Amino acid sequence: MKLKDVAYRTVPGIEWLNRYTLKDWVADVIAGVTVALTVLPQGLAYATLAGLEPQYGLYSAFMGGIVYAFFGSCPQVTIGPTALLALITSHHTGFGLTSGPDYAILLCLISGIVEFLMAILRLGALVDLISLPVTVGFTSATAVIIGTSQLKGLFGLRSDSGSGFLDTITSVFSNLDKIRKADFSLGLVAIFILLFLRKLKDFKFSNKRKFLKSISWILVTGRNALVVLISSIIAYYSCKNTASCPFILTGNVKSGLPSFQVPKFETNIVSANGTAVHQNYRDMIRELRTSMIILPIIAVLGNVAISKAFGTSGLSATREMLALSLSNVCGSFFCSMPVTGSFSRSAVNHASGVRTPFGGLYTSAFVLLAVAVLTPYFQFIPKAALSAVIVSAVIFMIEFEVVKPLWRCSRRELLPGAVTFVMSLALGVEVGIPLGVATDVAFLIYRAARPVIAVNELKTTNGITYIVIRPKQSSLCFPSIDWVRCRISNALSSYGSVPVVLDFSTVNDFDFTAARGIGVLHKELLNVNVDLILMKVSNKMTVILREATNIEFHLIDDLNELESTLDQTSECEPYLRVTVPLINGQTLTDCNEIDHGKSN
Repeated sequence: MKLKDVAYRTVPGIEWLNRYTLKDWVADVIAGVTVALTVLPQGLAYATLAGLEPQYGLYSAFMGGIVYAFFGSCPQVTIGPTALLALITSHHTGFGLTSGPDYAILLCLISGIVEFLMAILRLGALVDLISLPVTVGFTSATAVIIGTSQLKGLFGLRSDSGSGFLDTITSVFSNLDKIRKADFSLGLVAIFILLFLRKLKDFKFSNKRKFLKSISWILVTGRNALVVLISSIIAYYSCKNTASCPFILTGNVKSGLPSFQVPKFETNIVSANGTAVHQNYRDMIRELRTSMIILPIIAVLGNVAISKAFGTSGLSATREMLALSLSNVCGSFFCSMPVTGSFSRSAVNHASGVRTPFGGLYTSAFVLLAVAVLTPYFQFIPKAALSAVIVSAVIFMIEFEVVKPLWRCSRRELLPGAVTFVMSLALGVEVGIPLGVATDVAFLIYRAARPVIAVNELKTTNGITYIVIRPKQSSLCFPSIDWVRCRISNALSSYGSVPVVLDFSTVNDFDFTAARGIGVLHKELLNVNVDLILMKVSNKMTVILREATNIEFHLIDDLNELESTLDQTSECEPYLRVTVPLINGQTLTDCNEIDHGKSN
């Protein structure tokens, strides 16, 4: 492979740069600035959600765009802070002193390292273990948790609202008498305007009204920045010259670019008695525990899903994981909290006509400009406006529309989703997701151990009765073989001692233990003078049967061969009438006895 090809595969941005045109530059600049107007208010809001000072949301919004421009492969993807990762980060930022940023930045570094290992080991397939119902369950639960966490900002409450869903609800309802009317009114109006402007994109304008269509597009894509700007102007004139401000404001946002520094592996927290307690790296790792695994998996899941939604069919999930990991690792040296691809900002990027991943460079440049110049003006942003931005974004993460088709088509799949949703609300997302995945895996194991078996009584043209046993799934392995033997036993109990044809036409996976079980079944049926015939067995499975049992089975390829085999057998051997074959020395009449026997 040529060095040039290796460079293109490792750093896709080189290829984009080689064929970059003036039209690409213009389109990318427009898209980059448009996305920046979206990420600025979201970054401030998500930093607050993560329990950090607002400037950390801006610090997290620029490095991902720079890294992804060179290592990413999907032009539409924008890397930055998201509500879900901010929520998980918030679990580790409330210990006082400087521990909040220290924990968030360390979690960003560790997430990047885990994502890098996943990319190197090509473990993107692990994401496939998270089914759609589980994904819907945890995203919906996250939306509810994030939405309720913003009630404090919407209502203008200064009291602690708790760290979990139940704590937040309890705290908010116990402090309803302390609601600030100005904040509550501003928050409701802001949510109404944001939802109205979002709905405006569905309005169809005629070709004669292209100007109105352009204005509508600007309002829709920049609605977050517009609402925050108007709210800030209102707060500025309401609070500048009055001793008592009617709104709770964001407060001073640290100006200036973030300094380059190695993430800290030790920090100080406030103990229960109010004294400072030193935390070394072991203490910090012990505190982060499951978040170090759950957060990177969620980040990869979201980023790969966005890339597949906007990218081409040849998109490399490994390359996307590599770009995401480098974004987190590099960002951690500039005070970033964990980042991943954003659905909403990627959609804005796509709608803005971005052509290459270099659109992220211009977004990053605008964010850095805002950090250096505009931060003094951010102090007048009402917290109710930022809460409205978050609520308006996450409300559409609740996916009610999936429940109805699942109820109609596959009610079983609702259970993992319900487990994930309820446990995420009660115990946290980092607990709900593993429990949902475990429920899904348990169903998969059960289906492997209890495959659907079709049993049919048929007759040959000469009137010889036989039964056909046909597994309806492609795998027949060790957990299921006793179940198959039990179904054959019950079939013979119903139809009498007639030849048994085990049809392998749908089976393409067969293991050694299952082959041994077929051998035991053959001997049991032979003891009661019942023939076992195997139909449509592949060459690979034939070898496994021969090596595992040393038995010469009756193997046939089609129904015509079955007819001649049964005719020859009926002329040579009379069939004895028996009730049921013996399995492990016991007469089975109910397959449930297998389960009871194993449990005992």
